Amino acid sequence: MFRQKLRILLVEDHPFQLIAVQILLNNHGLYLLTPAMTAAEAISALERSAEPYDLLLCDQRLPDMGGVELIELASQRGLIRQAVLFSGLDTAQLLDIERRARHRGLPLLGCLNKPLNTLELLRLVTPNE
Repeated sequence: MFRQKLRILLVEDHPFQLIAVQILLNNHGLYLLTPAMTAAEAISALERSAEPYDLLLCDQRLPDMGGVELIELASQRGLIRQAVLFSGLDTAQLLDIERRARHRGLPLLGCLNKPLNTLELLRLVTPNE
């Protein structure tokens, strides 16, 4: 998928982090972003979309639902193609979440620590560039 055409639903409940990630993505040519601060807002955006989002980029700790659960719900409904999870959890916890999500067959590209490392995120999101 060409980076400029990648449709991303970004879900982060902290306004500063949401803006920071949007700027980070924009600075690397990713402009087709839909921001959401809760899982409920994300589900609403997913359901309004005429096509599945290419990527659901979401925090694990949302106020109304865990990120993995949101990925699972969106995937089961055919509303996303792939997902990346990020969190302030420690690396061991993230690896465990990633292992369990993949075992459940979720379309998870990977899990990233906060604050997001630009190169790691871009490597997951656009591996062929």
